[in-house]
Amino acid sequence: MPPPAPGFPTTEYAARVQRAQVRMAANGLDALLLTTESDLRYFSGYLTRFWESPTRPWFLIVPLSGKPVAVIPSIGRALMATTWIDDIRCWQAPDLHDDGVGLLGDTLRELAGEGAQVGLPMGLESHLRMPLADWARLQQASPGLDFTHDYEITRTLRMVKSTGEINKIRAAAQVANRAFARVPEIASAGVPLDQVFRRFQMLCLEEGADFVPYLAGGAGQGGYMDVISPATPARLQRGDVLMLDTGLLRDGYFCDFDRNFSLGPPSDAVQSAHSRLIEATHRAADIARPGTTAAELYHVMAATLNSSDSSAGRLGHGLGMQLTEGLSLIPDDHTELQAGMVITLEPGIALDGGRIMVHEEDIVIGARAPEFLSHPAPTTIATLDV
Repeated sequence: MPPPAPGFPTTEYAARVQRAQVRMAANGLDALLLTTESDLRYFSGYLTRFWESPTRPWFLIVPLSGKPVAVIPSIGRALMATTWIDDIRCWQAPDLHDDGVGLLGDTLRELAGEGAQVGLPMGLESHLRMPLADWARLQQASPGLDFTHDYEITRTLRMVKSTGEINKIRAAAQVANRAFARVPEIASAGVPLDQVFRRFQMLCLEEGADFVPYLAGGAGQGGYMDVISPATPARLQRGDVLMLDTGLLRDGYFCDFDRNFSLGPPSDAVQSAHSRLIEATHRAADIARPGTTAAELYHVMAATLNSSDSSAGRLGHGLGMQLTEGLSLIPDDHTELQAGMVITLEPGIALDGGRIMVHEEDIVIGARAPEFLSHPAPTTIATLDV
């Protein structure tokens, strides 16, 4: 199946804005002020790697009616003009005296009016991407505006994906599926782990990824010690378990799943652990239906692994424009699944000597059984040459 065309039709963004505006009206908000890449892109379609530079702030205002208005540095005008946004207000940035604060305040007062309630994301995973000194200046210069929380409007909207968004995540997962199938080309006994990491990223790019912002993993005898350390020059050897976990991007959307490989025939302990991880994943998928809670998915995986220890954190999360977004599979997250949510299932198991193994798959929630976007790993761990 060919990948979906880049971007979305204007109707997609218009529908997102309309849904937000209905919720804004219900909560007494006159405008949303958005400052982060993913929130801004969700309503505008503005996709650029220029966010890697922390120097310039970027703003998008969603009024109670009408289209969003961009208040951005002038360097972004041309690209923003290719989106459906047509009201683009710019300043020359960086400006050490007024880096868009004055223009932003004027625009907010014009669109929302004096005494307006302006909502900003303030919950989990949110942050204010502008200097705190400028934030203080904006509030001081706008006594007629009441800056408050956004009632999680943006977060809850983004948790449920449209068909177009799901297709993009599916396309990203297909890239990773193909790259994982080629791991035997780059990994064998004697190959340095850091070389495997570099070459796996190359495979992802060859198979169609735009970027590979995230690649983690590990390798060790009978398991690995953690899953977030940078790769070392240590050479793979017989008896190692190699794990690669990729979060690659295609057209602005992530996939996020991992695969384990045994260097030579696996030990009984490694094969048993791998089988239990696969079993836990499928038991969670079996109950992943609308109305099931994130906590219930956590508990079924923990019970399958005979573990109630949550010290390793969550056993999965939401997925989309960010590598992790939305719900967390933890005991205290009682968010109910909805059709259209894309989540990961990520059980982990402790082994002897402080070593661990983890497994991860990507699924999309449907009316009945979920769809696996990642090709489900078999019960038997994959074996690499020694």
